[in-house]
Amino acid sequence: MIRLFGFFFLFQIGFAQVQQEPDQIETASNEVENNFYEALKHKSMENYDKAIVALEKCIEKETKNPEFYYQLGTNYLALKKYPEAELQFQKAVDLNPKQRWYWNGLYDVYYQTKDFNKAIPVVEKLTSFDVNMKEDLVSLYMNTSQFDKAKKVLDDIENTSNLTKSMEMYKLQIQSMNKATQPQVDVLLAGIKENPKVEQNYIDLILYYSTNNQEQKAFETAKKLTEEIPTSDMGHVSLMKFYITQNNIDRATESFKRVVKSGKVDLKIKHRVLNEYLIFATKNTQLYSEIDAVLPYFDNQSGLNVYKELAKYFYNKDQFKMAEKYFEKAIGKSTNDVETIDLLLNTYDFNESYDKMAKKAEELIDLFPTKPNLYYYVGKGQNKLKNYKKAKDFLEMGLDYVVDNKNLESGFYKQLILTSEGLSDAKMKQTYQKRLDQIK
Repeated sequence: MIRLFGFFFLFQIGFAQVQQEPDQIETASNEVENNFYEALKHKSMENYDKAIVALEKCIEKETKNPEFYYQLGTNYLALKKYPEAELQFQKAVDLNPKQRWYWNGLYDVYYQTKDFNKAIPVVEKLTSFDVNMKEDLVSLYMNTSQFDKAKKVLDDIENTSNLTKSMEMYKLQIQSMNKATQPQVDVLLAGIKENPKVEQNYIDLILYYSTNNQEQKAFETAKKLTEEIPTSDMGHVSLMKFYITQNNIDRATESFKRVVKSGKVDLKIKHRVLNEYLIFATKNTQLYSEIDAVLPYFDNQSGLNVYKELAKYFYNKDQFKMAEKYFEKAIGKSTNDVETIDLLLNTYDFNESYDKMAKKAEELIDLFPTKPNLYYYVGKGQNKLKNYKKAKDFLEMGLDYVVDNKNLESGFYKQLILTSEGLSDAKMKQTYQKRLDQIK
């Protein structure tokens, strides 16, 4: 269903453009309105790529309109392009956090990708719009083993209404777990007391405390584990998290490195630890070197390209210098990854690294001779470097491979117009200006 709740305030441009003539304002408003309706039309016909192009034109004119980003997110979501959808929904939320549907868009992304930990704060916010969302919150807490929090919300629901059948089942599940839990904790504590050199008892106890939000007890158990068994690496998984909370940089880093270098810690846990430390490092940028130092330990351990994941993290935060660094390493690990190629070249463009952009795109044409945007990046790069003859050759070759992509096609024409100006070729400029006008 297409939501039009924001449409009536989409085109109130006048206050922001008081310096412009009335006819200019009206023209701009009409253009945005037409593109927006065009996007809605394509979306209803499931032409999501075309809807995205139309919405991007709207955003070019109005960069602060949250409805455009929301609609862009819904189209990316329909295409299952989850990182792109998340980014657009987040922009909408940042611009207008009071609009429920923008938060709902984020929830849709996290629900479909089963990223329950990210979904939780979003649903916590959604409960302020709709109390019925508390049932979703309970489900998320149960899926992430946060049983105490789930019980608290269940009690809250039960105080105001009857529990549904699914909520009753969760309540019974928690009750049965609570009956079995304390004896288990007693057994673990007794086991540690009797034989303090058995690592598994500490690990099981840390897991229990962590999943039941008894963070201080988990921390104390982890400390005791490392004291009793200095060779244990698992205790540092919990210790790092606590040291990060305390902003203890040295100890957090020590535990982080210990976990990542360990041959005993599961790879999934290492990835989680890396993500937690990365977020910590963005607030303490001197720690980026610590991350670089341990990345070789992730090589050849799984199908995941850790350099690509880091690059996308920085790319989505508009930190393009950092993104460029990691995309270059990522493509070295997987030269045939089309997504990495596109993001690297786009990052070069953001960073105005035109020489690198042109060289890399030309190099990749040997692997992907029919991929049109490679020719575009070569052409744009050579234009920026004032190598107009080479730009012309690649741009005209690349045009032959552009199929049903008006946005990219217009990009080629714009670059060819710049090329013709550099070559002082008025006839060539007229030809491509005419083609560009026809697209518009």
